[in-house]
Amino acid sequence: MIKPKTQLTLEEFLAFPEGDIIYELIDGEAVPKFKNDEMSPKFFHSSITGALFILLSAWATGKGRVVIEWAIRLTRNQKDWVPVADLTYVSYNLLPSDWLEDDACPVAPELVIEIISPSQTFGEMTEKATDYLKAKVERVWVVDTRAKTITIFYPDALPQTKRGTDSLDDYILEGLQITPQQIFQQAGIA
Repeated sequence: MIKPKTQLTLEEFLAFPEGDIIYELIDGEAVPKFKNDEMSPKFFHSSITGALFILLSAWATGKGRVVIEWAIRLTRNQKDWVPVADLTYVSYNLLPSDWLEDDACPVAPELVIEIISPSQTFGEMTEKATDYLKAKVERVWVVDTRAKTITIFYPDALPQTKRGTDSLDDYILEGLQITPQQIFQQAGIA
């Protein structure tokens, strides 16, 4: 386990070696993404991650990248912030297809998806979604595997919670035609 010094620069944080624990840079500190020594996501979390990756990757072909647990360079409260979203979609309009760096995402993506883990609350995810929006991420989906819902956060409107056969279509995700029911069925937890 990495025991970082109290205040890290963005460069120091990004130079950390990869390991078993996923860290996010928050207010100059490396903070484990999962609390209480929860080393890895559980079955529902992992299954939803896989289902979303399959469905979104099929749609995103030729449009952009869908990446699992990719650190994103953002700012929060005028400080460097490097969250690690469960899934990220960034279009080739924002990050060209020939960008091939082994680095954190250098732009605010169109979509980040956070899946609530057993050690997290919806309230915590709502705060994180608000921080993403303030950092210029266009959409944030918060997936609740227990309630089988997806709450979509917008920069200029109230959040909307989708369930069952509600459509997740959105003009920033042109042509994406999926529902929460399809996602949970693909994950095998419908």
